[in-house]
Amino acid sequence: MKDHHCTSIVPLFNRLTEEEQEQIESLIIHRHFRKGETVWQPGENPLLIIVASGSMKVYMISGNGREQLLRLLTPGSYEGANALLGAKPQDLYIDTLTETDACLLRKSDFNALLEKTPQLSLRLLELYAQRMADTENQTRFLIMEKIETRLSAYLMSLFLQHDESLGLEIPMKMKDLSAYLGTTPETLSRKLRLLEEKEIIRRKGKKIQILNKEALETLAEE
Repeated sequence: MKDHHCTSIVPLFNRLTEEEQEQIESLIIHRHFRKGETVWQPGENPLLIIVASGSMKVYMISGNGREQLLRLLTPGSYEGANALLGAKPQDLYIDTLTETDACLLRKSDFNALLEKTPQLSLRLLELYAQRMADTENQTRFLIMEKIETRLSAYLMSLFLQHDESLGLEIPMKMKDLSAYLGTTPETLSRKLRLLEEKEIIRRKGKKIQILNKEALETLAEE
């Protein structure tokens, strides 16, 4: 597990340079937990928890003492990223469901690193701001009724961010793009083929060339 770079799993960190990731990776604590152990509970030092193998449950205790399950964490899942950046920790409990290997990053250690490397603080601030902008964009796409409108608006947003002479490249896997746009991979493939048939775009894998910008703009505004 020690060969596993846990920071590459977390969206906030995986866009850092390799050197910047190594700085954070040096603070990671690798732990093995037995089934049924409590990994975190209210009142403890805020913690980023990344599951390398095994599984955990995240839950709250209701006013009547009953356990309310919120989500399950499986390999590649993580919990606590917002708390690292200063958000108030929620009253959550995190227990293992099976034998589990996890990567842990304490907020106190993370803060000490940021104090020593202010340039890393600025990079993380920029990336966090970009994530917020991406979330706002996604919300805008999801309120559009038609899938082809969402897709066209997304392609137009890529067009505005890049030099069209170099072409566009979708920066995520197609299954992730379909989830981002609130549809299925099959529907996304059909809509992309439709744009190709109408000679609005030309596509090769994740590379997109816009052939008719005006037609794409019209679809994006429907």
